[in-house]
This record gives sequence, structure tokens and C-alpha cells, in this order.
Amino acid sequence: MLKKILKSYDYSLIIVTVLLVIFGLIMIYSASMVTAVQRYDKASNFFYEKQKINIILAGFTFILTALFPYKAFQSNKFLIPMVFISIVGLGSIFLFGHEAGNAQSWFKLGLRNIQPSEFVKLCVIIYLAAVYAKKQSYINEFNKGVAPPLVYLGLVCLLIVIQPDFGTAAIIFAIAVSIIFSSGMSYRNIGKLCLIGLVFLLLLMVGLKGKIFSDNQMDRIEAFKDPFQYEQTIGYHMSNSYIALGAGGIKGLGLGQSIQKLGYLPESHTDFIMAVVAEELGVFGVCFVLLGLGYIVLRGLYVGMRCKDPFGSLLAIGISSMIGIQSFINLGGVSGVIPLTGVPLPFISYGGSSLLQLAISMGILVNVSMFVQYEEKYKAKEEQQNPVQKQKVYHNVFQHRN
Repeated sequence: MLKKILKSYDYSLIIVTVLLVIFGLIMIYSASMVTAVQRYDKASNFFYEKQKINIILAGFTFILTALFPYKAFQSNKFLIPMVFISIVGLGSIFLFGHEAGNAQSWFKLGLRNIQPSEFVKLCVIIYLAAVYAKKQSYINEFNKGVAPPLVYLGLVCLLIVIQPDFGTAAIIFAIAVSIIFSSGMSYRNIGKLCLIGLVFLLLLMVGLKGKIFSDNQMDRIEAFKDPFQYEQTIGYHMSNSYIALGAGGIKGLGLGQSIQKLGYLPESHTDFIMAVVAEELGVFGVCFVLLGLGYIVLRGLYVGMRCKDPFGSLLAIGISSMIGIQSFINLGGVSGVIPLTGVPLPFISYGGSSLLQLAISMGILVNVSMFVQYEEKYKAKEEQQNPVQKQKVYHNVFQHRN
């Protein structure tokens, strides 16, 4: 039995994840050497050593969640405490939080910082997946099946926007949209949700007198239009990001040879690490990251579509959507496709909270994939040999849509 389960694990997902994390560690060392000395008065390998510890902790967490049956997360014994802790954690930020990057989003615990909103992303995925999976029999009853779970989503997004951290709130909202679209509810109910969201946005604009974004966020939007017009002020980040992207060319300047990381490009080891990758490793380095992230996202969506259990299906879709959405927002900001939001690049950027959350998420995704492959390979054979003992058949969430 154990041998069959081990054979069913999706080792391609594990290998790609490990390769991206190792690549990220190398690039963090390269991108942060000067920053560690100049800005933080630390040794050149300061962030590299801290990220190694983060990777070790994330590795243990990944193994535990990959071995832990994902269906246990659907229990109310897990969901209720998770919802309570996530709300209390976000609320406590305003009392005990530490401000960094113009947002009060962190708990400072000694030498380490914890960002609750990173883990809330996964909480929202698990909660919405569990609730909508349980409501499959009446998923198209708006007042009973559609609307109630969105109260938690709205409260979470509101608490994060107030910090203010518009980027993370936008990611969580987009993740929720992907789960809702995949839950099997009718397009009619989805249309109602869109209308309600539009009305809520208009009321919010009226209440805030049209000013939804903070001054810092408005500066980012203004710099997005023409960063070189504000090269020494609000467009400083984008201007130097463009220079780094253009300097790399096809082959890059060589590992460790970035010029922009020498004090010109802020946050070179976090938000703008992809600019350093492009400058040092060129198109080849960028393609390696894009192919790795793309494979994880597409593989996760494929697992979600194959999974016959609604909860597992929505979990896989939510996790892969989270990685895809966050990657797009980071890469879009670095390349100037969208305004900057201060979102790290999954698996590559420096950060303990982000990496730990991703490790938990990938462990769950690998576990869902394992169950899918196990049921397809071995359960089918067992059912053919023992048709009387045929297991309960789950229905995919997509078949409920009308």
C-alpha cells in the first residue's frame, strides 16, 4: 500500500519546485551582496544565510503537508480555528504590527518578521474550496450557496487594504474569483456577484470621495505612465528596472556581474530580483524562471481538472491560480506592464513568510495530485477486480454549471 502511494506522488512538481528554490537562493546571494553591506551594514552573505534557514524550514513543512491527507483540511475542526486565527492575526497587525515598505503588514519577532497576509492567501483558498465543495448540491442557490462564504473574503480583503497592502488584497480577490468560476455555480450567479462587486466599488469610491488609493499608490500609478519623467523621484524603481532588463540582452552580463544591484536598484533581492536575473543571465535565465513557474501553474490546473473530489479540485485550482496571479503581478510590475505593487516573485524572491506559505501550498498540491494519480492507477484496477466493493464516485465541480 505504502509503495503504491509513493509511486503515485507527482515528482515532476517536486523537482521543478526544488530547482526554482535553489535557483532563487543563488540569485538572492548575487542580488543582495551589496544591499546587505550598504543598507543593513551586514556581511555580504547575510540574506543568503537567512534564506537557507527559510528553505530548511520550508522543506520540512513541505514534506509534512505532502504526506498529510488534504481531505482533513475540509473538517470544521480545522476550518473554524483557521478562520478565527486569520482574522485575529490581521486585526492584531494594527496593534502590534511593524511598518515596512509604507505598510503596517508585519509582526517583528526578534530577528524575524512574519507577514500574516501571506498565510491568509492559503486560508482563503482552503476555506472557499471547502465551503463551495460542501455546497455542491445547492451551489446555484444564491442566498444559501453562493453569498455566505464571501463575507469572510470581504472582511479579509478589507483588513489588508487598510494596512494598506493593495497588492496582496488584489491577489486574494483574484484567487477567490478563480475558485468561484471553477466552483460549478451558474453564470447567472457569477453575473450577480460581478454586479454586487461593481456597486460595492462605486459606494466605496463615493465614501472615500473618489480616493481609493493612498498617495504612495497614486505615485506608483503616475510613475507607471512614464517612469523616466520622474527618474530621480517616484519613477526611480521602474527606471532602474528597465535599465537592468535592457542591459542583460540574450546571454546576460554574467552571474554576479549586475551593475544595477550596486545601489541603483532598490529591493534587488525581493520585488526586483527578476530584473537582476535578466541583467546577469539574460533571456536564458528569464526563460528558466518562466518555464518553471508556468509548468507548476499548468500542472496544478491539470490536476484540478482531473480530480473527481470537488474539494481537491478547487484546492488545486486555487493554489495554482495563486502562484500564477502573483507571478504575473510581480513580473508585470518589474517589466512595466502594470503598476508596481510590491509583490514578491514566488520561489525566487527573498522572504521567509512567502516561502513557508508556498511550501505548505505546494505540499497540499502534491498531495492532491498523489490522490488523483493513486485513484486513477490503482483504485480503478481494484474496482475492476472487486466490482462489489466499488468506492463512492465523486463528481467534478464543472459538471454542475448551467
